[in-house]
Amino acid sequence: MQSLPHHYRVAAAATTESAVTLSAAGLQPIASAPPAEFGGPGDLWSPESLLVAAVADCFVLSFRAVARASRLDWISLACEVDATLERQDGMTLFTKFLTTARLEVPAGADAERARKLLTKAEQVCLITNSLKAECHLDADVRTSSAA
Repeated sequence: MQSLPHHYRVAAAATTESAVTLSAAGLQPIASAPPAEFGGPGDLWSPESLLVAAVADCFVLSFRAVARASRLDWISLACEVDATLERQDGMTLFTKFLTTARLEVPAGADAERARKLLTKAEQVCLITNSLKAECHLDADVRTSSAA
């Protein structure tokens, strides 16, 4: 691992009616749009689905690292994250993320130890640990020279 701090940059671009194109150096661009719940088409990744996907992805990667460090043999891990979006104190926000994990270990493995490592993976997941991160907007508005 590189020394901290790490910095990540993602760009987003759209026109008035297009999908949002998300891009980052060295990665394939992806299209995003509002989810059906917010009047979007429901057939593209949305900021909401990307956030929930980040929780699931980080959980699996965290478990992989924890299992490796703990020398736990395992075969496969699948998880689903169900997130709840609600209105609280005048703000729309995610209030709950429920991760359901299915871990397969080899015959004879210590299932209780594996369960404890799943719990540790949840505790060290940097995405869920960052969900209350400070947010800041640096805005620049430019007037188009085109009519």
